[in-house]
Amino acid sequence: MSTANASRARAPCDEKRSRMLSIASNPVRRWMLHASSPSPAHPLPHPSSSSTSSPSSTLLPTRLHVMSALKAPQPSEKTPRTRGVSAMHFKSATTGVATKNMRNELNRLVNTVSDPETRKAFDTEMQSFFYLFTRYLAEKAQSKELDWDRIKSPAADQIVPYDDLPNNVDPSILNKLAVLKVNGGLGTSMGMTGAKSALEVKDDMTFLDLTVRQIEHLNTTHRVDVPLILMTSFNTHEDTLRIIKKYANQQLRITTFNQSRYPRIDKETLLPLPRSATDDKSKWYPPGHGDLYNALMHSGVLDQLLAEGKEYLFVSNSDNLGAVVDQRILQHMVEKNIDFIMEVTDKTKADVKGGTLIDYEGNIQLLEIAQVPSEHTEEFKSVRKFKIFNTNNLWINLKALKRIMENEGMELEIIVNPKVTEDGTSVIQLETAAGAAIRHFKNAKGINVPRSRFLPVKSCSDLLLIKSDIYSLEHGQLVLNPNRMFSTTPVIKLGDHFKKIAQFQKRFKKIPKIIELDHLTVTGDVYFGRNVTLRGTVIVVANEGQRIDIPDGCVLENRLLSGNLTMTEL
Repeated sequence: MSTANASRARAPCDEKRSRMLSIASNPVRRWMLHASSPSPAHPLPHPSSSSTSSPSSTLLPTRLHVMSALKAPQPSEKTPRTRGVSAMHFKSATTGVATKNMRNELNRLVNTVSDPETRKAFDTEMQSFFYLFTRYLAEKAQSKELDWDRIKSPAADQIVPYDDLPNNVDPSILNKLAVLKVNGGLGTSMGMTGAKSALEVKDDMTFLDLTVRQIEHLNTTHRVDVPLILMTSFNTHEDTLRIIKKYANQQLRITTFNQSRYPRIDKETLLPLPRSATDDKSKWYPPGHGDLYNALMHSGVLDQLLAEGKEYLFVSNSDNLGAVVDQRILQHMVEKNIDFIMEVTDKTKADVKGGTLIDYEGNIQLLEIAQVPSEHTEEFKSVRKFKIFNTNNLWINLKALKRIMENEGMELEIIVNPKVTEDGTSVIQLETAAGAAIRHFKNAKGINVPRSRFLPVKSCSDLLLIKSDIYSLEHGQLVLNPNRMFSTTPVIKLGDHFKKIAQFQKRFKKIPKIIELDHLTVTGDVYFGRNVTLRGTVIVVANEGQRIDIPDGCVLENRLLSGNLTMTEL
């Protein structure tokens, strides 16, 4: 096996990869190795400036067209004095000022980098951010929204049932596949500070351990070469490089690359929060997994995969333990010559905020809750009209992706993510979703997959389920316990006392046996002993100032356990 951080002597054909890794330790060199950008001596392009021809400038003509549209009307221009037009001119004028101010600040940021090569890469990254920012201002000025009345459920031929996929597969096509895990998350909602993929989730194995074991088993069983690609963020990159060293003797190749690092935007001033390129991490953000396509292109990883004969890329979140390579989906993709597949699954009450596929004016595209007008939020959450949601398991034809990136570019819907910093500053983050790319591919489909392919660990409630006897492991893959009477998994709701991973570990001496559990709710100061068994519906409520200790060996079946330690049969 050769990892992305392996020595030159051990990694074949690795000159390009070695150069990439030599930059990984520098926080401002963002893996833009193959992107050609304007010379650091030149400022970021003015909205009205002409484009230059360079390999990374494929988006530039479109970019400049959008920017030019933001120019405020000149005083000499004669326009009708209507209230609507005046309002539009006001928006256009303020947008032009914000654009100019942001451009000046980004130029100043770029000039804080002294090393020419580093500054060139950072300049390229800031240009990408500036383009996203100008798009955001333009759409905001135009009050651009989807016409809700034109939104329809996808047509039957746009969503393929999983059962319709071919059963006979050709394992040799696995040689054309690479697997990419989005590995930029920190798991802060669970109280983690490092890479979330380093969390032990089952049998003392981490998310990353399980992924490596799955792909290694695939490679050794079918004698194929499926590489693992890890897209990290500036938050997780160093952690990831350290962790993957332990896989040096595994039968797979691991490559890492870093997604973009964009400056947070002050909500009031619409200016970047950082004052220099090396400012604290809290002033920057990774712009969502939609950045995948630009990062693949600019890092050189896309070209590297194509040069190795890889034609398909399976993308998923590192914390989705159900996202394993499915040969039936790959076979279907190859046979039907599909350019892009999004795995969707049936929506439940737990998934009401998940993005969904829609038919919009005859085209299939992703609709996220952030794009939904407030008056239609409840309709979006309903399962009547929107019956499926996006698992973020994506299958991409790499040749089609390369063609799109070089020609029209990948312009994804902007998701505005408001945040408040520790010092109370309101900021916005402009993000994109990887699934939104579906509308850019000519032959794109959704596949309605079983729920078992969507097992994310977003909370300690999810973690309890994964760690329990509901699942066992086979070659790194979760398998439902055959002794479970129902195909559905229990509903688990742990209160705030269990929110952080340290609290979770302290409150369970040992994970309870829940093979016969239907529903568990725990709130308050509660501790579980060893060898506890939970069956049916169990509710444990410790009121304010009270503590409940479930003793070792206790069996709770259809019970309500309240703060005064009284048991009530349900």
